[in-house]
Amino acid sequence: MEAINWQGFLIGLAAFFMIGVFHPVVIKMEYHFGRKSWWALFIPGVLCVMASLFFSSLVSILLGCLGFSFFWSTLEMFYQHERVLKGRAKRNPKRNDYD
Repeated sequence: MEAINWQGFLIGLAAFFMIGVFHPVVIKMEYHFGRKSWWALFIPGVLCVMASLFFSSLVSILLGCLGFSFFWSTLEMFYQHERVLKGRAKRNPKRNDYD
């Protein structure tokens, strides 16, 4: 029996952690700054994906997962804004920039 390969487990755990972290981040960013803050998620995503091209093995995979988690969160920012407009998420009473 060969040694256990932990890489798949670690990548899955890291992806699970990233999703768990980004979910409340998107909610808080939309609440405090609105959907106009989407670029604060998109630019780090581009940087992470570009950086993943220059590393090898596990680091490259984790940077790719992180970059695409940023991209997904960018989309979720717009979906969160729609949820706020429909009344399914909390609206910030201090902001008046809702469409």
